[in-house]
Amino acid sequence: MGRILNQKTFQPTQTIRIDCVSEKTSMAFRHLATVYRNGVEVGYAKIPYQNRTWESYEFQSVMKRAVGGSSLNPQEKAEVNKWLDGDRTDWSGFQMTGMIAGLGDIFTKTPAESNAWKTRMLKAGLGNQGLDIPSDFGTLPEKTKTARLNAVINLISEKGKTKSRVRTKINKKSHPIGSANWMKKETGVFK
Repeated sequence: MGRILNQKTFQPTQTIRIDCVSEKTSMAFRHLATVYRNGVEVGYAKIPYQNRTWESYEFQSVMKRAVGGSSLNPQEKAEVNKWLDGDRTDWSGFQMTGMIAGLGDIFTKTPAESNAWKTRMLKAGLGNQGLDIPSDFGTLPEKTKTARLNAVINLISEKGKTKSRVRTKINKKSHPIGSANWMKKETGVFK
């Protein structure tokens, strides 16, 4: 057993629970998922990775594999797979980043200072989670920068308010793996 990087529990239905673990291995890392029905283990899967996953959210692939190989009946599998295909990203940290970035309007005096503050805070809070600010963003007029930055701040602030049935147990490096362009897809503002 490797060092645990992250651990989450997903509850797709009242009776089905999926415990997931991300572990460091000698080569890179792996995801493990155990499916339980009414507290009894009915499925398990493991996927090793060397670089990164290409998932909509962390643990999606290993959960799908565990459910597919489980002893759940076809109706239960269909219900859980439909739930797994939804957005299970934990957005709670994004709301705080949006609130801090939004303080640029209060702490600064000019639109240029405000935009610089917002950009720094978004990079600090979202830099490893899919934020993709183009290299020529600094050449845009301040009014355009303000509109784009505010759109991102509003988006992540609203996303953070949504509730999901995901509980983070250990959260050393929890992030939506594979969503490198989520900001572009969700807002269309950083083109």
